[in-house]
This record gives sequence, C-alpha cells and structure tokens, in this order.
Amino acid sequence: VQLQASGGGLVQAGGSLRLSCAASGRTFSSYAMVWFRQAPGKEREFVASITGSGGSTSYADSVKGRFTISRDNVKNTMSLQMNSLKADDTAVYYCARGQSWYGGPYNYWGQGTQVTVSS
Repeated sequence: VQLQASGGGLVQAGGSLRLSCAASGRTFSSYAMVWFRQAPGKEREFVASITGSGGSTSYADSVKGRFTISRDNVKNTMSLQMNSLKADDTAVYYCARGQSWYGGPYNYWGQGTQVTVSS
C-alpha cells in the first residue's frame, strides 16, 4: 500500500486549503483513513478520521467546524478541506490507513505535506 499526500502550501490566516491523499490498492473502501499532523517541536496529533464507507467521521476538537474529511472510494482518494485556517494549524500533515473499516492501528503512512499558515 502506498499513500501520497498533496495539497499543502502557504496560506494566510483565515484562508483555506484542500489536502488530498491518493492510495494504491484495490480494497481502499475496506479501511478507515485518518489525517494526523505534527508541528515543529510537538508530538504528532490526530486531526480527523473517516470510516471505510465514509459514513462516519471524527475530528479533533481543535479543528471541529473548520475542517471536513471526505473520501472517494472509486478514485481511491481521501481529502481534508481546511477552512478558517489559523497559525496553530501550521504543521506537516500525514495521511494514514487503518487496519479495519472503522479504525486503527494506522500502519500505512504517506510522506506528509507541509501546511504553513501565516498570521
């Protein structure tokens, strides 16, 4: 399984970005997917997750109401729409695949994409 994250960049506070994660393999819909992020000097933290069917999502309190996770099981992609971005959202964002349709552990990881929010 290979995961390729993209869509990061530099944006002003209050702006928006859309991250994408493309997955290889033919059983994409069988596995939950997740976004984590890691800011400089901080531990990696959970951002959002989505079940295999896309029917259930979960968000960290810090992004709830601003970020939306989604997936396209035909195209084998997952997205993270990030609105009302804050400086605190600056981090490297990683996508990962779970071991089941509903969650982790997350044992396949993409390479990360940098998001920088200027205040």
